[in-house]
Amino acid sequence: MGKGPEDVSAWALPEDAGPSSSEGPTFKAYLTAVVKDADGKVVKVHRQWSHSPTSNFINILLPYNWYAVSGKTTTLVTTNNSSYTVSETAGSNSNPFYYPNSVSFYPTYLAMIQVGSGSQSNAFSAYSLGAPIANGSGAGQLVYGSPSVSTSPAVNGSSVSFTISQTFTNNSGGTITVTEVGVLLSVTIWVPTANSAENIGNVLTWYDVLSSSISIPNGGSVTIYYTFTVNP
Repeated sequence: MGKGPEDVSAWALPEDAGPSSSEGPTFKAYLTAVVKDADGKVVKVHRQWSHSPTSNFINILLPYNWYAVSGKTTTLVTTNNSSYTVSETAGSNSNPFYYPNSVSFYPTYLAMIQVGSGSQSNAFSAYSLGAPIANGSGAGQLVYGSPSVSTSPAVNGSSVSFTISQTFTNNSGGTITVTEVGVLLSVTIWVPTANSAENIGNVLTWYDVLSSSISIPNGGSVTIYYTFTVNP
C-alpha cells in the first residue's frame, strides 16, 4: 500500500487524465468594470478573469457534514480583523452558520462589493482590502449604491451563470482611482450560550487586484460586475 491521501499533492497526474486542448475549466469568474463620465457616457470598460477566493470563502463553502464528521472547527476573520470560531458539530458547543432568511438579517449574505486604492499579493489570506475607499461624498470617497444579484441564473446551452453588481458614484470633487475590488458577505452565526443568532459583521470572501487601474472622473461612476459561470 502506498502513502495516504494526505500526500496526494505529490502524485503525478496521468497524461490521459488532464484536460485536452479543446477542454477548459468547468468554473470561471469574471470581473467587469464599466466607467461613465458625468454625462453618463461610457469612457472605459475593464474586464479580467477573477480567480481569487479567500480563505474565508473556503471556510464558508465547507459543508456541514465536513464539520460534523471531522469534529473540527474553522475560523472566520472579519474586515476589522476580529476572529470567530465556527463549529457545526452537534451539542451545546455548536455555533454553526445561521443561514439567511427573508425575515431577519439579510435575505442573502451579500453585504457589498467594495473597492479600494491598494493592493495585496496574497489574496487567499486577505481579510480586508488593502486600502478601502470609504462610502461618502468627501475627498477620496465614492457613494456606494446597493448591491444587486441576478433574479435567476442565466442559461446558455450547458453554461449557467449569475451576476452580482454594484454602482459607485464619484461626488468627491476629484478623480478617484480604483486598483482593488472585493466581495463582502455579512455573516451570522448561532451563539449557544446566548441561545440566539449574532451577526459578526462583514467578511471578505473574494478579492481581486485589477490588472490595470481604473479612474472615475468627478461626477462620473463605475459599475462593478462579478459574473460566476459553470461550464463557461
